[in-house]
Parts: sequence; C-alpha cells; structure tokens
Amino acid sequence: MTGFKTAPETALNWHRTGRRVAIATVVETWGSAPCPAGSQMIVVDNGSIEGSVSGGCVEGAVVGEALDALAVGTPRLLTYGVTGEDAFAVGLACGGTIRILVQPVIGLEGNAKGLPVAFLSDLVEKRAARVPVAIEVDLRTWACRLVVADPETIMFPLGNAGIMGDRFVAVHTPPPRLILVGAVHIAQVLAPMAAAAGFEPIIMDPRSSFATRDRFPEQRVICDDTEDAIGQTGVDPQTAIVTLGHDPKIDDPAILEGVAKGAFYIGCLGSRRTHAARLDRLRKAGVADDALAKIHGPVGLDIGAEGPAEIAVSILSELVAIRHGKG
Repeated sequence: MTGFKTAPETALNWHRTGRRVAIATVVETWGSAPCPAGSQMIVVDNGSIEGSVSGGCVEGAVVGEALDALAVGTPRLLTYGVTGEDAFAVGLACGGTIRILVQPVIGLEGNAKGLPVAFLSDLVEKRAARVPVAIEVDLRTWACRLVVADPETIMFPLGNAGIMGDRFVAVHTPPPRLILVGAVHIAQVLAPMAAAAGFEPIIMDPRSSFATRDRFPEQRVICDDTEDAIGQTGVDPQTAIVTLGHDPKIDDPAILEGVAKGAFYIGCLGSRRTHAARLDRLRKAGVADDALAKIHGPVGLDIGAEGPAEIAVSILSELVAIRHGKG
C-alpha cells in the first residue's frame, strides 16, 4: 500500500515523467473504515493507481473523481459510506464512513487550486532529509502549507493525520531506520521484508565479501568498520539496530552508539550464553543496567524459528511490536 512512506515520492516521480497525477488522501473516518486517516492513493491520468484509500471498497469511484479533478485542476472532498457487505469483503466486521480529499498536482498554470508541484517537491526534499513536517490543507480554500513540526505537539485519536477545524493536518515523521550490522544471510532476507513494512534498511559490514551490492541490490550497503559506518548514518530515536555479525568488534560499536543515542530498539543475534557474555562486556564499557535491560537478546520473538527466513520473521515481528508499544 502506498501511504505516507512513498506517496509523495511516487506522485512527484510520475509528474516529472509528464503525466498528470492526483493524490487521494483519507482525511477522516467513522466506524470501521478499512483504511485509517492518512492513507493515500495515487491516480494517474491514464487510470493507473498505486496505494489504497478503502481496501478496495470505493477505489473505482475515487479514480473517476480524481480524473475529473485532473480535468479542471481543482480538489474535491468526497464522503463515502462503506457498507457492511463491502467492509466484510476487506476483512472488517461492520461498515463505516470515510472522507477523502482528492488533490490534482499542478504547476503554475491558470487559476488551478490543486497541490502545487513546488509544494510537493519541498515535502519530498524534507522527507529525504529526515525533517519532521506537517502539511496543512485549508478545506475551504484548498490552500496548502508546509511547516516543520514537532510530532509530539500534534496528536490525533489514531495515527498521524486528522481534521482540525477547517484544516486537514498530516504529520510526516522520518521513516524508521533499521541498521543491520553484519551482512549475513539473515540480513539478506530481513532487509527487503523490513523495507516492505515501512522501514529504511541500511546494511553495514567491514567484510568486503559480505557487504556487496550483488547481495543487497535494493538497499544501502556500507562496507566499513562499524564505528565509521555508524558515523555516516547517525542514530536517533527513529532508529532500530540489529546486530548479526557474531563478532564483538563488528557488533559492539553499534550497540554502544544505539544506547548512547536512544535507538528505539536494539536486538542482538546469539544464544543466551553469548548474550550474557555480551552484557558483561557492555557493562564493563560503562553501560548502565537499566540500558542493558532494554537490549533484546536473543533477538526476535520466540516462535521456534529455524533458518534465515523464519529468524527474519521473528526479528521483524518483535521490531514491529516494539514500534507500536506492544513489546
């Protein structure tokens, strides 16, 4: 599904190829709506779509409205009731109601009131720079505003988007990073899985035979000592670290940096005996016991995983649970 993580970039890329593009965004929901506020779908002038605003219930109608909006260059605010039968088809027990904002992406032409491409470009640039921003759309005039945001000060009942008075506000926080230390077989499976789940995976390993583009064709790979590699990426509270290197010289610098910079998750591969030895080393390095208690080792949920693929599932499951406060 295309959501906050990729929709602006996808829309801008299509626009730059010469296509006319509209962005449909769920701005409000009632009841058991299939997709939460903030969910987005891209509609291209040839009828192509990416993403979802209803899990399939009203996509066809939204595409038609988006094509009409593209023809006139003016946004529109739509309201749909999702029937119980349609909701059940996408896995819900009952129906609901959703409001969807459709914004055609526009240049500087005429009196069009859609989403200016300059605004979209600015949003994409700030997202790439990991700057948290909020977009505001005046639902009376369609005027758009982009402001640097403190996500802790803008709260909604669910998620990171909603209507505040006559404005739709959506907070775009940096995507969570997943630093995989050790470019081993598990990392080869875990990296694309994590990317599909909305994380930005970065693989680092000083061993040139492991850290190669052939082994990780779609992810960023850094072949350098861990301390130098971590210096290139940085660590912040939106960062998770998973160590897979089986070598203290490779793993420990990342753990220490994660503890120091407040990474929201640190998980370490290895047996319980290996983890106990790891904790002893970290304690001698000055890591406090309360910080050591937050390190997940052995990494992953205990699901009886065997082999790289199942271990990757267990790690990602634990990572998602911690991300949503369920760990």
